Amino acid sequence: MKNKHILILGFGTLLLLVFPLTSFAMTDAELRAAAPAALSTVPIPTPSNLGDFVIDENMAIVLGKALFWDMQAGSDGQACASCHFHAGADNRAKNQLSTGFLSTPPDFTFGVTHPGGGGPNYTLAAGDFPFPAFDSSPPGDPFNVGLNDIVSSMGVFKADFNSVTRGCFEDNCTVIPDPVWNVNGINVRRIEPRNTPTVINSVFNHRNFWDGRANNIFNGVNPLGKRGNLPGPPALAAMDMESDAEAYLMAGDFSSDFPGVWLMTSGNVEKVQIEIDNASLASQAVGPPLSEFEMSCAGRNFPDIGRKMLSLKALAKQKVHPEDSKLGGFRSITGYGLTISYEDLIRKAFHKKWWGYEGLVDGEFAQIEANFSLFWGLAIQLYEATLVADRTAFDRFAQGNDNALNARQKLGLEMFLTKGKCINCHAGPEFTGASVRQRACQPDGNEEAIERMLMGDNNPAVYDGGFYNIGVRPTFEDLAVGADLAGFPLSFSRQEVNGPKIDDFCFNPDNFEIPGPIVPGERVAVDGAFKVPTVRNVQLTAPYFHNGGHATLTQVVEFYDRGGDFPDLNRENLDPDIQPIGFSREEERALVAFMKWALTDWRVNTERAPFDHPELLVPNGHPIDETEVIDSDGDGNADDDWLRIPEVGRNGRPAEGLPPLRTVGFETNLD
Repeated sequence: MKNKHILILGFGTLLLLVFPLTSFAMTDAELRAAAPAALSTVPIPTPSNLGDFVIDENMAIVLGKALFWDMQAGSDGQACASCHFHAGADNRAKNQLSTGFLSTPPDFTFGVTHPGGGGPNYTLAAGDFPFPAFDSSPPGDPFNVGLNDIVSSMGVFKADFNSVTRGCFEDNCTVIPDPVWNVNGINVRRIEPRNTPTVINSVFNHRNFWDGRANNIFNGVNPLGKRGNLPGPPALAAMDMESDAEAYLMAGDFSSDFPGVWLMTSGNVEKVQIEIDNASLASQAVGPPLSEFEMSCAGRNFPDIGRKMLSLKALAKQKVHPEDSKLGGFRSITGYGLTISYEDLIRKAFHKKWWGYEGLVDGEFAQIEANFSLFWGLAIQLYEATLVADRTAFDRFAQGNDNALNARQKLGLEMFLTKGKCINCHAGPEFTGASVRQRACQPDGNEEAIERMLMGDNNPAVYDGGFYNIGVRPTFEDLAVGADLAGFPLSFSRQEVNGPKIDDFCFNPDNFEIPGPIVPGERVAVDGAFKVPTVRNVQLTAPYFHNGGHATLTQVVEFYDRGGDFPDLNRENLDPDIQPIGFSREEERALVAFMKWALTDWRVNTERAPFDHPELLVPNGHPIDETEVIDSDGDGNADDDWLRIPEVGRNGRPAEGLPPLRTVGFETNLD
C-alpha cells in the first residue's frame, strides 16, 4: 500500500480575509470517516526489553529532562535543547546558514543570492524566502540550480578536544581556524547541514533524523543500530570533516574495535552488545553530543561526557521553575539547578548491573562513566516520549465534535484528504507515514517498511516507506536515505534488493501497490528521499523542508501546487504525486487555515506541561553582522550574543496576546 507525499507547512499569525468558501463535497461524517483518528488512540512506542535496563521510569524521565536542557553537556555551552527550544525546533535567524556540504561533491561555499549576501553570521529576512530554485544565468542550463544553502542550527566553534576536568563545565579544547564558518578570519559557530526537526511527537517515528540514520534499534553506544555494533569502524576523531561529509552523519563513539556497553555480573564486568527495539529516539539522542557541528569539540567521547557531567551539579547554571512538572521537586533552594546529582538519578533509574562496578573498565573509566551513552540515550528517549501533542482542534473533531473546526478549516481538511493528496504521505493520527505504527514489524495492521510503486518517471521501483523525494532540491545535493553509512546502505529497500542486509525490517510484497516478490537487482528509487515529518504543530516550526528554504505555509503550498521545483532533475526518484495540483486561491487559504489552526496543540505554544522547561541560554549569532564580528578576548572565536529562554512551570505562560512562542528572527504574520 503506498503512503507518500510530504507537506510541511506554515508559521505565524494568519490574517483572515473574508471571501466565499467553495461548496463542500464532503459532509462532516464523510470527512471524519476519511480522516485519521485522534492521536490519543495511538500507543506510545516502548522498547520491549526496557525493564532489562530501567527500574524507575519516572526517575529516568527526570534524568532525561535534566540532561536534554543542561548547557554543561556541550563542549562550550550547547545543550540538546539549544537546537530544540522553540516548539521542539529552532526559530533563530542569525548565523543559521550552512553550505551544501552533503552534496556530491561536497560544497563548502555559500551562495550569494540572499539580498544581504548570506554567509556566516548573516541574519535571514522574509525577503530571502523561498530560496531561489534557479539562477538567471546561464539561461537554459538545467543544472544551474540556484541556491543550495541550508537553514539549520548553529552549534559549536571548530576546535579539537583535549580533556575534561572534573568540576569544570567547559571542555579543554584547542581552537582551530575554520575555513568555512568565519568572518574576516574570526571563527563563528558552525551550522548543521539540515534543517532542525521538532522533537515533539518524534517518539512515533520509526527512524529519526531526516535520513533515518537514527536506527530503531539502540545499541547503547551510537545512532547506527546493528551496524554500529560491528567491529572495526574508523574512529570518529580520525575523520577529516572537511573532506569526508559522512563523518558528520556517523557522529558516534567508534573508538573501540568491539563497540558495546559494560555489564556487571558476579562482581566482575564484561563488555556486551545490546539491542533495544523501538528506541530510535535513544539512537538519535547519542548523535549530537559527539558531533563537532552540534555540541562537541572534535574527538570527544561519551565516557568523557560522563566523567564531566557526573562531577557537576545538574543544571547548575540554569534556573528551574518551582512548578516544573518533572524537576520542580528537586529544585535547589537557590533556584539554580537540582538538589539531586546525575549519579544519584542514574542509580535510582537504572539497574545496578549497568553502573555498580567499583573498579575501572578499560583501565580508565568507572563503569557509570563508560556506560554514560546508554543512560543518556534511554533517559532522553523516555523524556521525549512525554512530549506528545495530542490536544488539537482536529483531535476533537476526530472524536466527534463537529464544531471543533470552522468552515474554512473543514474545507482545508477536505483539500488535505482529496485534491492535495497530502494524506498519501501524512497518514494516520501521527500525520506521517514514517511512524512506528506503520513501518515497524507488527503482527497486523501496519504498512510496509519497503514498498513498490510507479515513480515520477512512470516506471516501477522499490522504495522505503515513509521516505520520499519531492523535488525540493536536485537529488545530487543530498542523497538522504539513499546514502551509504558505515559500510551499509541506509535504505531498507537497497539492502533487500542488493544486499547486504543489516537492519531488521518487515514487508509483505503481496501488499505492494505493484505486488510481487522482490527480485534481486531490481530498481530501487530512494536517492534524495527524506523522512516524512509530522505536520502537527507545524505553524510553530518554520522554516520548512530539509533545507529550510521556505518560511511560510503559503510558500510551501505553492511549492506543491506548481509540482515542485526540480521534477526533471529528480524524475527517477520522484514521488509520483509531485505534479501540478491547481488549487484555487480559496482552497489554498483553506488548506493553510487547517494546517495552522486545526493541528496546533496550544499547550506547546504556551509551554504548559509536559512542554515546560528550565531556563536556557542559546547563542543568537555574533555581534556585529556578516561583514564584521568581535573577538574581545583574542581567542580566535567571535563573541556570542546570548538569548535567554526563561524557565517555565507546569502551568505555562499566559496565552493572551502571545505570538507563537518566542519570535527571534522570523516574522509572525508572514502568511
